[in-house]
Amino acid sequence: MIGCSRAMLDLFDSIGKVAPLDATILLYGESGTGKELAARALHDLSGRPGRFVALNCGAIAPDLLASQLFGHERGAFTGAQQAHAGLFEQAKGGTLFLDEITEMPPLLQVFLLRVLESHALCRVGGSRDVAVDARIVTACNRDPAQAVRDGRLRSDLYFRLMEFPLTIPPLRERREDIPLLVLHFLQRLNERHGTRRAFAPEALQRLAELPWPGNVRELRHAVQRHYILADSDLVDLSQPPRHDESDAAVDLTEDSIFFTVGMTFAEVEREMLLKTLAMCNENKRAAADKLGVTPKTVYNRLSRYRSRDERKPLRGLLFGT
Repeated sequence: MIGCSRAMLDLFDSIGKVAPLDATILLYGESGTGKELAARALHDLSGRPGRFVALNCGAIAPDLLASQLFGHERGAFTGAQQAHAGLFEQAKGGTLFLDEITEMPPLLQVFLLRVLESHALCRVGGSRDVAVDARIVTACNRDPAQAVRDGRLRSDLYFRLMEFPLTIPPLRERREDIPLLVLHFLQRLNERHGTRRAFAPEALQRLAELPWPGNVRELRHAVQRHYILADSDLVDLSQPPRHDESDAAVDLTEDSIFFTVGMTFAEVEREMLLKTLAMCNENKRAAADKLGVTPKTVYNRLSRYRSRDERKPLRGLLFGT
């Protein structure tokens, strides 16, 4: 995590104080702000010897999520040919990071609350309790209090997760960090490709003035794109983008999608799905309703994109990275 702004220094201070403790933590921040980085920092500073295990609750079909989290015994369901230790057990002595916690089905939220309260779980199809020793860090990109009002998050689980909340500031509230981030991303690209490219001062100034609705993730993609298009070791942003940064901000807030002649049906479908998800604040069921498909279809498509390493953030698609 990189930053010299007041907001980031306060965040670093809070992470350092709570990391060694066993408090349950809820990270709240917009998409692309670095919630998983914060979760990893909490684990690294905790002193816990176990693994850091992460799960995006919105990326797993609801009927599979219970088995992924709590594990299952042999014969618990069709295809369960052997016992399986869930992520809680895999994170023994370490940290379990549950991203998009508001996407977890309400029924599973009841079981999660029981594990948090009792420090024990029962595998799917099992009859005995298994002790749990994992530090729980959760995250969401929507207001958790609003999620409770919308029925997306149980109020009892909300109050349990709010034991120690941390807010990750958006990039627009820490603009003084943009030059540091840009130089960091560029340095990593130079190290990876054996180059010595640098941004012109006016380029850094322009980058610091842009809105960056996609936050740090969008900034990283933009740096990579301009690095690739540079004709010399001086990156001056002279190459015309397929979609200008200012246009990207408009596209993310309007009900429009950018298509080009020659795109495959699979690419059109993917961009349509990702844009609809963004419009619905990553709510898979709402997106499925708008697209006229079942939620299972949405989950299956997202799983396919990940398995083929095809799913890129919407802002990355707009920048062509």
